[in-house]
Amino acid sequence: MKKTAIVTASLATLALSACQSTQETTNVTKPDSDYLWLEEVQGEAPLNWVETQNKKAFSSLKSNAVYQQSYDANLALLNSNDRIAYASQRGDYLYNFWTDKNNQRGLYRRTTLSEYQKDNPTWETVLDIDALAAKDGMSWVYKGMDCLYPDYNHCLVKLSPGGSDAVVVREFNMATKSFVENGFKLPEAKSSISWRDENSVFVGTDFGAGSLTDSGYPGVVKIWQRGTPLSSAKQVYKADKTSVSASGFVMRDGKNSLDMIYDGTSFYSRAMYILQGDKQVKLPIPKDASLSAFLNGDIFIQLKSSWTVNGSTFKQGSVIFAPVDDVLKGTANYKTLITPTASLAINSVQATKSTLLVTVLDNVKSKVLRFTNDAGQWESTPVDIDDKGNISVFNTNESTDDFFLNYTSFLKPSTLYKVSGETGKLTQLKAQKSQFNSDDLVTHQYWATSKDGTKVPYFAIMKKDIELNGKNPTLLYGYGGFEVSLKPSYSALQGKNWLEKGGVYILSNIRGGGEFGPSWHQAALKKNRHKAYEDFEAIAMDLIDRKITSPDHLGIQGGSNGGLLMGAAFTRRPDLYNAVVCQVPLLDMKRYTKLLAGASWAAEYGDPDNAQMWEYIKTYSPFHNLDAKTDYPKVFFTTSTKDDRVHPGHARKMVAKMQDLGHDVYYYENTEGGHAGAADNKQRADMYALIYSYLWQQLK
Repeated sequence: MKKTAIVTASLATLALSACQSTQETTNVTKPDSDYLWLEEVQGEAPLNWVETQNKKAFSSLKSNAVYQQSYDANLALLNSNDRIAYASQRGDYLYNFWTDKNNQRGLYRRTTLSEYQKDNPTWETVLDIDALAAKDGMSWVYKGMDCLYPDYNHCLVKLSPGGSDAVVVREFNMATKSFVENGFKLPEAKSSISWRDENSVFVGTDFGAGSLTDSGYPGVVKIWQRGTPLSSAKQVYKADKTSVSASGFVMRDGKNSLDMIYDGTSFYSRAMYILQGDKQVKLPIPKDASLSAFLNGDIFIQLKSSWTVNGSTFKQGSVIFAPVDDVLKGTANYKTLITPTASLAINSVQATKSTLLVTVLDNVKSKVLRFTNDAGQWESTPVDIDDKGNISVFNTNESTDDFFLNYTSFLKPSTLYKVSGETGKLTQLKAQKSQFNSDDLVTHQYWATSKDGTKVPYFAIMKKDIELNGKNPTLLYGYGGFEVSLKPSYSALQGKNWLEKGGVYILSNIRGGGEFGPSWHQAALKKNRHKAYEDFEAIAMDLIDRKITSPDHLGIQGGSNGGLLMGAAFTRRPDLYNAVVCQVPLLDMKRYTKLLAGASWAAEYGDPDNAQMWEYIKTYSPFHNLDAKTDYPKVFFTTSTKDDRVHPGHARKMVAKMQDLGHDVYYYENTEGGHAGAADNKQRADMYALIYSYLWQQLK
């Protein structure tokens, strides 16, 4: 059991003395270099080590009765046909990617809008990924289909071997439903490719020495003509090696089109150019601003910092606009479309034929504002729908003002609507049935006070008649980085495995995310990273103070940057938690920039090769803050051999070091799945069954 004497300690106090093990230990800390062999992803010795760790976890977690119950329920839910088949509208068809019991790798299929509105529409198979995988003898994972406007018959299919970010690209013809012989084709790489016109594409891939950035992404952009070898493609741009990536694309508004070059100079800065013949004309906008939309010759720009231009000052987070021709000349008289407030942040901007759809978060609750232009003035009207859940807009295009809208919340399954661009009327297309019993559940939004006094919101889903006795199994989820906003969503797996059984689920909205706009994210960048961790700890303490739970019954979960959050959480305050699910994590913050895509995240965390920066980073780097005498919770680490974004060596080395220091942990590494951790429904069912088996074992 966890020691609970420190529950009343202030947030400023680590109280590590209360967490010391009472057992004598003779463990000797090894130098960090002794763990480097685990970074050899496919090495025989590391894979043997992985197999041993997996067997150890399986022997305990799969023997738990919860595991098999969870696996069966998970697989049934994931394979169920009682799901909304979300579809992308292209021309006369709606396209959908579908997986089920008989199609584990999935079907790419299509139907018409009139057919789609039926309860059981008839679908036409376009591409069978399972059949293709069997034919090719490859473990293909579908990664997307990019089709050329306006007929959408010319498509580029992306296929990943095992779920990695690196993909194979093949040209596909929608009319014949077959791959194009001698069409555009790229071997496995982290490529960037998009249509320029019917007979040419913008392409960035591994062209050989000097063509990739330090982050491992394309740094060279070329125009590749149909029927010619890739080697003959004409280079139109080359980024600096220190950039994250570079790519080319076409921006359209139905009447006009612009050939664009994007150079991601860092994760949060960019240079954008318009190609005019052989000239590259740079857009004179702030390097941290982003293009939100292009409509009627105007470009819409979202600001991440305040900007003074041509005598006017525009607020951070605002969306402003001006004619693209004026922008290029540097004479633009910018106007404001929408400005954020203390509680309201702009989440996305999408253009239809003549309107703009702006999705905002107001105290982490979604709203959609529909902007129409009347005599040169933009005016907004909110879409009439409940704002207590999460609203997402999609299927917007240049040929119509109609669009699709999806609504969901923690306890309400998704409902899909078509919205009339003319009247604003919502027509329900699909409604998912409830997949777990939520009748006795309730959602609350609470606010915790962080160490520096900042109010931090979080959502809590629990039984209506919950007894506030500190004994409720509680799972606290967090991310807190990269301006990612965590919003309400319906999860059948979470509902069936956790909420129905009396578990409490907490979704945190800590700094580092985007819930309150750019400033909320920037508050936890680099040397302010600890602010995100203090926010997370404040929420944990608030849950304990409210007697919703206690350290014995509090578990935490996060993946990727959220995995780093988990590592920091249990090494900073091991006394607060009794379960930690740490998924595809960053953990060795000394070497993160040297592993896979890690260099691209220096704008978030800082450069550990800078001595001053490392003095700060090492204060929270989980791998460097492990101690033999500290009483840590029994952590469950998960990752994937095929993760080519966050190196599996992070989790491997952390586990090996913890074991050498005498700490007991669980470790599961899936051989497939990439950064998602699983490649098909069986793997997903298994992974989450292991996780919930672990959580109930630790927290019940």
